[in-house]
Amino acid sequence: MLQKPRRQIAFVSLLGITQLHLRNPYIIAWWSAAFPGFGHLLLSKYFRGFMLIGWEMLINSQMHLNEAIVYTFTAQFDKANEVLNIRWMSLYAPVYLFSIYDSYRTSVDLNHQYLLARRENAPVESFKMSGMEINYLDKRSPWLAVVWSLLMPGMGQLYTHRIINAFFVLVNWIVVSYLSHLLEGIHYLLYWDLSRAASVLDMHWILFLPSIYGFAVYDAYVNTVEYNKLFDHEQAVMLKRSYQPPQFPFPKSLLRK
Repeated sequence: MLQKPRRQIAFVSLLGITQLHLRNPYIIAWWSAAFPGFGHLLLSKYFRGFMLIGWEMLINSQMHLNEAIVYTFTAQFDKANEVLNIRWMSLYAPVYLFSIYDSYRTSVDLNHQYLLARRENAPVESFKMSGMEINYLDKRSPWLAVVWSLLMPGMGQLYTHRIINAFFVLVNWIVVSYLSHLLEGIHYLLYWDLSRAASVLDMHWILFLPSIYGFAVYDAYVNTVEYNKLFDHEQAVMLKRSYQPPQFPFPKSLLRK
Protein backbone atom coordinates (compact mmCIF):
# COMPACT_ATOMS: atom_id res chain seq x y z
CA MET A 1 0.00 0.00 0.00
CA LEU A 2 1.45 3.35 -1.07
CA GLN A 3 1.88 5.85 1.75
CA LYS A 4 0.99 9.49 1.28
CA PRO A 5 4.17 11.63 1.06
CA ARG A 6 4.87 13.62 4.21
CA ARG A 7 5.85 16.78 2.33
CA GLN A 8 4.57 18.54 -0.77
CA ILE A 9 6.91 20.49 -3.00
CA ALA A 10 4.07 22.72 -4.19
CA PHE A 11 0.37 23.44 -3.65
CA VAL A 12 -1.75 24.76 -6.52
CA SER A 13 -4.85 26.72 -5.50
CA LEU A 14 -7.19 29.20 -7.16
CA LEU A 15 -5.32 32.09 -5.51
CA GLY A 16 -1.87 31.05 -6.66
CA ILE A 17 0.89 28.50 -6.29
CA THR A 18 2.71 28.01 -3.00
CA GLN A 19 5.95 26.12 -3.46
CA LEU A 20 9.13 25.11 -1.73
CA HIS A 21 12.37 25.99 -3.48
CA LEU A 22 15.92 26.86 -2.51
CA ARG A 23 16.32 30.45 -1.36
CA ASN A 24 19.33 32.47 -0.28
CA PRO A 25 18.70 33.20 3.44
CA TYR A 26 20.83 36.36 3.26
CA ILE A 27 18.70 37.82 0.47
CA ILE A 28 15.53 37.04 2.42
CA ALA A 29 17.01 38.70 5.51
CA TRP A 30 18.03 41.71 3.39
CA TRP A 31 14.46 42.21 2.21
CA SER A 32 13.27 42.03 5.82
CA ALA A 33 15.82 44.72 6.68
CA ALA A 34 14.67 46.87 3.75
CA PHE A 35 11.02 46.57 4.80
CA PRO A 36 9.89 44.26 7.63
CA GLY A 37 7.49 41.66 6.27
CA PHE A 38 8.79 41.52 2.71
CA GLY A 39 11.12 38.63 3.52
CA HIS A 40 8.18 36.65 4.87
CA LEU A 41 6.08 37.38 1.77
CA LEU A 42 8.89 35.94 -0.36
CA LEU A 43 8.60 32.78 1.77
CA SER A 44 4.79 32.71 1.27
CA LYS A 45 4.32 33.38 5.01
CA TYR A 46 1.50 35.80 4.30
CA PHE A 47 -0.13 36.26 7.71
CA ARG A 48 3.19 36.96 9.39
CA GLY A 49 4.30 39.19 6.53
CA PHE A 50 1.15 41.32 6.51
CA MET A 51 1.33 41.71 10.29
CA LEU A 52 4.93 42.94 10.15
CA ILE A 53 4.22 45.30 7.24
CA GLY A 54 1.27 46.82 9.11
CA TRP A 55 3.46 47.18 12.20
CA GLU A 56 6.20 48.91 10.16
CA MET A 57 3.83 51.45 8.66
CA LEU A 58 2.09 52.16 11.98
CA ILE A 59 5.16 52.54 14.17
CA ASN A 60 7.18 54.33 11.49
CA SER A 61 4.36 56.84 11.00
CA GLN A 62 3.90 57.44 14.73
CA MET A 63 7.60 57.95 15.47
CA HIS A 64 8.21 59.95 12.23
CA LEU A 65 11.21 57.82 11.37
CA ASN A 66 11.21 58.57 7.64
CA GLU A 67 11.19 62.32 8.23
CA ALA A 68 14.13 61.93 10.61
CA ILE A 69 15.99 59.93 7.95
CA VAL A 70 15.43 62.71 5.39
CA TYR A 71 16.69 65.38 7.81
CA THR A 72 19.69 63.22 8.68
CA PHE A 73 20.64 62.73 5.03
CA THR A 74 20.44 66.50 4.51
CA ALA A 75 22.61 67.17 7.60
CA GLN A 76 19.74 68.78 9.53
CA PHE A 77 20.44 66.86 12.72
CA ASP A 78 18.57 69.22 15.06
CA LYS A 79 15.35 68.82 13.05
CA ALA A 80 15.86 65.05 12.99
CA ASN A 81 16.00 64.99 16.80
CA GLU A 82 12.97 67.27 17.11
CA VAL A 83 10.73 65.29 14.77
CA LEU A 84 11.32 61.87 16.38
CA ASN A 85 8.61 60.77 18.81
CA ILE A 86 10.44 59.03 21.65
CA ARG A 87 7.19 57.44 22.92
CA TRP A 88 7.32 55.03 19.96
CA MET A 89 11.07 54.63 19.45
CA SER A 90 11.57 51.77 21.91
CA LEU A 91 8.87 49.70 20.16
CA TYR A 92 10.66 49.73 16.82
CA ALA A 93 14.01 47.97 17.27
CA PRO A 94 12.90 44.63 18.85
CA VAL A 95 10.32 43.80 16.17
CA TYR A 96 12.61 45.03 13.38
CA LEU A 97 15.40 42.70 14.53
CA PHE A 98 12.93 39.83 15.00
CA SER A 99 11.70 40.27 11.43
CA ILE A 100 15.25 39.86 10.08
CA TYR A 101 16.08 36.92 12.35
CA ASP A 102 12.81 35.06 11.78
CA SER A 103 12.90 35.40 7.99
CA TYR A 104 16.51 34.13 7.92
CA ARG A 105 15.73 31.18 10.22
CA THR A 106 12.55 30.28 8.32
CA SER A 107 14.39 30.43 4.99
CA VAL A 108 17.02 27.97 6.24
CA ASP A 109 14.31 25.63 7.58
CA LEU A 110 12.30 25.74 4.35
CA ASN A 111 15.44 24.92 2.35
CA HIS A 112 15.78 21.76 4.44
CA GLN A 113 12.10 20.93 3.88
CA TYR A 114 12.55 21.43 0.13
CA LEU A 115 15.45 18.93 -0.02
CA LEU A 116 13.36 16.36 1.84
CA ALA A 117 10.32 17.00 -0.35
CA ARG A 118 12.38 16.49 -3.52
CA ARG A 119 13.51 13.09 -2.22
CA GLU A 120 9.91 12.06 -1.49
CA ASN A 121 8.99 13.19 -5.02
CA ALA A 122 5.33 13.79 -4.25
CA PRO A 123 3.07 14.42 -7.27
CA VAL A 124 1.97 18.01 -7.91
CA GLU A 125 -1.60 18.81 -8.84
CA SER A 126 -1.15 20.89 -11.97
CA PHE A 127 -4.69 22.15 -12.64
CA LYS A 128 -7.37 23.86 -10.52
CA MET A 129 -10.72 25.15 -11.73
CA SER A 130 -13.88 26.57 -10.15
CA GLY A 131 -16.80 28.72 -11.22
CA MET A 132 -14.75 31.87 -10.54
CA GLU A 133 -11.17 31.12 -11.52
CA ILE A 134 -8.75 28.78 -13.27
CA ASN A 135 -5.13 28.19 -12.28
CA TYR A 136 -2.60 25.79 -13.75
CA LEU A 137 1.11 25.18 -14.10
CA ASP A 138 2.51 26.88 -17.17
CA LYS A 139 5.72 28.47 -18.41
CA ARG A 140 5.92 32.25 -18.50
CA SER A 141 8.61 34.80 -19.36
CA PRO A 142 10.44 36.15 -16.27
CA TRP A 143 11.42 39.33 -18.12
CA LEU A 144 7.83 39.99 -19.15
CA ALA A 145 6.89 39.73 -15.47
CA VAL A 146 9.59 42.33 -14.74
CA VAL A 147 8.28 44.67 -17.44
CA TRP A 148 4.73 44.52 -16.10
CA SER A 149 5.99 45.16 -12.57
CA LEU A 150 8.00 48.16 -13.75
CA LEU A 151 4.94 49.62 -15.47
CA MET A 152 2.70 49.08 -12.42
CA PRO A 153 3.71 47.19 -9.26
CA GLY A 154 1.38 44.24 -8.78
CA MET A 155 0.87 43.49 -12.47
CA GLY A 156 3.82 41.09 -12.51
CA GLN A 157 2.16 39.13 -9.71
CA LEU A 158 -1.12 39.05 -11.66
CA TYR A 159 0.81 37.80 -14.71
CA THR A 160 2.05 34.84 -12.66
CA HIS A 161 -1.35 34.37 -10.98
CA ARG A 162 -0.19 35.28 -7.46
CA ILE A 163 -3.48 36.85 -6.47
CA ILE A 164 -2.71 37.50 -2.79
CA ASN A 165 0.59 39.24 -3.46
CA ALA A 166 -0.85 41.06 -6.48
CA PHE A 167 -3.73 42.49 -4.44
CA PHE A 168 -1.44 43.54 -1.61
CA VAL A 169 1.25 45.14 -3.79
CA LEU A 170 -1.25 46.95 -6.02
CA VAL A 171 -3.36 48.35 -3.17
CA ASN A 172 -0.27 49.27 -1.16
CA TRP A 173 1.28 51.06 -4.13
CA ILE A 174 -1.91 53.03 -4.86
CA VAL A 175 -2.43 54.09 -1.24
CA VAL A 176 1.20 55.10 -0.60
CA SER A 177 1.45 56.88 -3.97
CA TYR A 178 -1.69 58.86 -3.14
CA LEU A 179 -0.53 59.79 0.36
CA SER A 180 2.94 60.76 -0.89
CA HIS A 181 1.52 62.89 -3.78
CA LEU A 182 3.88 61.02 -6.13
CA LEU A 183 1.88 61.62 -9.32
CA GLU A 184 1.53 65.32 -8.55
CA GLY A 185 5.28 65.57 -8.08
CA ILE A 186 5.87 63.78 -11.40
CA HIS A 187 3.37 66.12 -13.09
CA TYR A 188 5.21 69.25 -11.93
CA LEU A 189 8.56 67.62 -12.69
CA LEU A 190 7.54 67.10 -16.32
CA TYR A 191 6.77 70.83 -16.46
CA TRP A 192 10.27 71.42 -15.02
CA ASP A 193 8.74 73.14 -11.97
CA LEU A 194 11.29 71.59 -9.62
CA SER A 195 10.56 73.69 -6.54
CA ARG A 196 6.83 72.94 -6.68
CA ALA A 197 7.49 69.26 -7.37
CA ALA A 198 9.69 69.06 -4.27
CA SER A 199 7.26 71.00 -2.08
CA VAL A 200 4.22 68.89 -2.94
CA LEU A 201 5.85 65.56 -2.02
CA ASP A 202 5.26 64.07 1.44
CA MET A 203 8.69 62.66 2.30
CA HIS A 204 7.32 60.41 5.03
CA TRP A 205 5.36 58.32 2.53
CA ILE A 206 7.68 58.74 -0.44
CA LEU A 207 10.42 56.76 1.33
CA PHE A 208 8.17 53.67 1.40
CA LEU A 209 7.88 53.60 -2.39
CA PRO A 210 11.40 52.41 -3.43
CA SER A 211 11.09 49.31 -1.24
CA ILE A 212 7.61 48.48 -2.53
CA TYR A 213 8.66 49.05 -6.15
CA GLY A 214 11.83 46.99 -5.86
CA PHE A 215 10.03 44.18 -4.04
CA ALA A 216 7.33 43.97 -6.72
CA VAL A 217 9.95 43.58 -9.47
CA TYR A 218 12.13 41.09 -7.57
CA ASP A 219 9.20 38.98 -6.38
CA ALA A 220 7.68 38.76 -9.88
CA TYR A 221 10.97 37.75 -11.50
CA VAL A 222 12.07 35.16 -8.94
CA ASN A 223 8.70 33.44 -8.71
CA THR A 224 8.30 33.27 -12.47
CA VAL A 225 11.68 31.53 -12.71
CA GLU A 226 10.73 29.10 -9.93
CA TYR A 227 7.30 28.38 -11.45
CA ASN A 228 9.03 27.45 -14.70
CA LYS A 229 11.28 25.05 -12.79
CA LEU A 230 8.23 23.60 -11.04
CA PHE A 231 6.54 23.06 -14.41
CA ASP A 232 9.58 21.09 -15.64
CA HIS A 233 9.68 19.08 -12.40
CA GLU A 234 5.98 18.16 -12.60
CA GLN A 235 6.35 17.09 -16.23
CA ALA A 236 9.39 14.94 -15.40
CA VAL A 237 7.63 13.24 -12.46
CA MET A 238 4.53 12.53 -14.57
CA LEU A 239 6.54 11.06 -17.46
CA LYS A 240 8.66 8.85 -15.20
CA ARG A 241 5.65 7.48 -13.33
CA SER A 242 3.48 6.93 -16.40
CA TYR A 243 5.91 5.85 -19.11
CA GLN A 244 9.09 4.57 -17.46
CA PRO A 245 7.92 1.39 -15.63
CA PRO A 246 9.24 -1.87 -17.21
CA GLN A 247 5.70 -3.14 -17.81
CA PHE A 248 4.74 -0.13 -19.93
CA PRO A 249 3.41 -1.46 -23.31
CA PHE A 250 5.18 0.43 -26.06
CA PRO A 251 2.89 1.16 -29.05
CA LYS A 252 3.47 -1.05 -32.06
CA SER A 253 5.03 0.48 -35.13
CA LEU A 254 5.33 -0.76 -38.70
CA LEU A 255 8.95 0.31 -38.66
CA ARG A 256 9.77 -2.10 -35.85
CA LYS A 257 10.41 -5.75 -36.69
